[in-house]
Amino acid sequence: MSTLTHTPEQARREAAEQAAAVRSAAKPRKTLTAAQVRAALPDALRKLHPRAQWRNPVMLIVWVGAALTTALAVAEPFLGGPQASGGSAVPVSFTAAIAVWLWLTVVFANLAESIAEGRGKAQADSLRQTRTSTTAHLVADYDPAGDPAAERATLRAVSSAELTLGDVVVVTAGEPIPGDGDIVWGIASVDESAITGESAPVVRESGGDRSAVTGGTRVLSDRVVVRITAKPGETFVDRMIALVEGAARQRTPNEVALNILLAALSIVFVTVALTLGPIASFAGAPVSITVLVALLVCLIPTTIGALLSAIGIAGMDRLVQRNVLAMSGRAVEAAGDVTTLLLDKTGTITHGNRRASAFVPLGGVPEAEFAAAAARSSLADPTPEGTSIVDFARLAGVQLEADPTAVVVPFTAQTRMSGLDLPDGTQLRKGAGSAVAAWLEEGGAQLPAGAAAELREVVERISQSGGTPLVVAEKRAAGAARLLGVIHLKDVVKEGLTERFRELRAMGIRTVMVTGDNPLTAAAIAREAGVDDFLAEATPEDKLGYIRREQDGGRLVAMTGDGTNDAPALAQADVGVAMNTGTSAAKEAGNMVDLDSDPTKLIDIVAIGKQLLITRGALTTFSIANDIAKYFAIIPALFMGAFPGLAVLNVMGLHSPASAVLSAVIFNAIVIVFLVPLALRGVRYRPASAAQLLGRNLAIYGLGGIVTPFIGIWLIDLLVRLIPGF
Repeated sequence: MSTLTHTPEQARREAAEQAAAVRSAAKPRKTLTAAQVRAALPDALRKLHPRAQWRNPVMLIVWVGAALTTALAVAEPFLGGPQASGGSAVPVSFTAAIAVWLWLTVVFANLAESIAEGRGKAQADSLRQTRTSTTAHLVADYDPAGDPAAERATLRAVSSAELTLGDVVVVTAGEPIPGDGDIVWGIASVDESAITGESAPVVRESGGDRSAVTGGTRVLSDRVVVRITAKPGETFVDRMIALVEGAARQRTPNEVALNILLAALSIVFVTVALTLGPIASFAGAPVSITVLVALLVCLIPTTIGALLSAIGIAGMDRLVQRNVLAMSGRAVEAAGDVTTLLLDKTGTITHGNRRASAFVPLGGVPEAEFAAAAARSSLADPTPEGTSIVDFARLAGVQLEADPTAVVVPFTAQTRMSGLDLPDGTQLRKGAGSAVAAWLEEGGAQLPAGAAAELREVVERISQSGGTPLVVAEKRAAGAARLLGVIHLKDVVKEGLTERFRELRAMGIRTVMVTGDNPLTAAAIAREAGVDDFLAEATPEDKLGYIRREQDGGRLVAMTGDGTNDAPALAQADVGVAMNTGTSAAKEAGNMVDLDSDPTKLIDIVAIGKQLLITRGALTTFSIANDIAKYFAIIPALFMGAFPGLAVLNVMGLHSPASAVLSAVIFNAIVIVFLVPLALRGVRYRPASAAQLLGRNLAIYGLGGIVTPFIGIWLIDLLVRLIPGF
């Protein structure tokens, strides 16, 4: 059995070098291609079965109308040909032509849904390739209290399909990880490109929030011990496959409500169509069943009814394209209605790693002496902050080497300090000001009043500037204790975030920074970043309580998290985005998983959710508005024979009643095809107030929905009139 070949620092360095060497950019996908249409067509035809149509009441009416007109077209030759309509004769092929275009209307609606689903199926096929059975090295007698590396454990080769919850396996460099789990020992760089599509490797290690690994990914370096956290068939990849295929896609409340509205409108127009027949007969202009069916199909909101499902599926697909997995369509929709956004400071608002920016000596300590002490106290500190202190000291001319005889004092949540115990009895400590001051005063020693006041003044000044103060002190073997100085660690706010927060504010979204920093530091960074509020010294209970208070006020809340301590808040939030690098508990609690583990993506998720809602609203507006032109096409065609005065309503100058009805039916079908790319791509979203969005929606899609059918029906009529008999 091989031993651990890399130190944690070497593994991190290797991952960074590989990331810089092999980073690749994803190519954007076209909205709609001929290949996608060809692939989706068979499924669209299969969905002509009535079992597939009953879920969509609008398209079910079109399906029934298509079946009825088909039966009439077959029967008419035996019944003496088509009947006159509205006092005018109709061509022999009129009923058959209407039937064909009604069937095409249903097929086009099915095609829109199938194309949207096809995108998810393509991604699911690529995910299935990662789910192959592999050999796992099972630790038969793993003892967590024993050898953590399992060097002397008995390993047994088994199929990954045989692994069960709680099994422990050893994975070495070059081997695939056999199942979802948490690393319980070791650190390694891992290739997750099979899941995330990103070729840059990532570092996974035990004992933190980046311990979770996914089955099907591959260890590139070193060796880790993994405890399995999912049964076969219930892994993260299995859930991803089901979700991206749409098998688990539930209709959202907004979508259900819109379906009810469309069904109600359809019932109203069915009633209208049924009453028009007797009215026309009484007026001396009998209307054929074919024309009444055509009228009904043109008046019900077929456009939005045909595209509604595709819009929802495409919204989830746009998240998948950005490597965000939504557990349900409800989560995507909720993102569009979010009014409060909770963002972690570290890694989201700031670049993540605080860096030393200044050494502030105290009590007359020479700057060079303090710089050397700060660097010495950080030599054994593997954190990015500790490394930055050593690097900053070297820039100041300090040259130090690690002392192998020194005793490392690790940081703990209880002491809030770390440091070194040197062989000569000197003790160095670095940490929070109050913790270091308490350590100095152990044993009855008291800090001089001037030293305590100077420390408070420096710590407050650094905190108010947005920095984080780390106090360094020492105790000599003879018992002397003194403060040496304060290290100024600075958080750097990410470029462009202030502008993005301004955009969110224009959208009516309130941004809240969540941090464990003290209130002074949090306030300074909040001002620099431009967030609306902050939650300082936040505990898991604080986050949960804040979310509940916001929700009690009628607001929808979104947040990100990656640790087990974030799980309660992720579960409570309306949109909880868990990082893929986080723990299994966090991923189970959230309703979205960011495969790239980029917390700032929460802003993009909100924009995609709003785009989904805007797209649905825009196409609903267009669908209802384009009925107006159909009134001017079909109503004169119905009654102009009995009431010649209605000819004034034929503003498009349509050739004949038959060509008018057929042109309206053809336009009603082909407009679905032209709107499929928009449904898949989504209406472009620009941050604006609700009133501005409504105004733009009415101006573009309301007015467009009125004007476009007039032009479209008129152009189609020019072609239809070329057909003999029309």
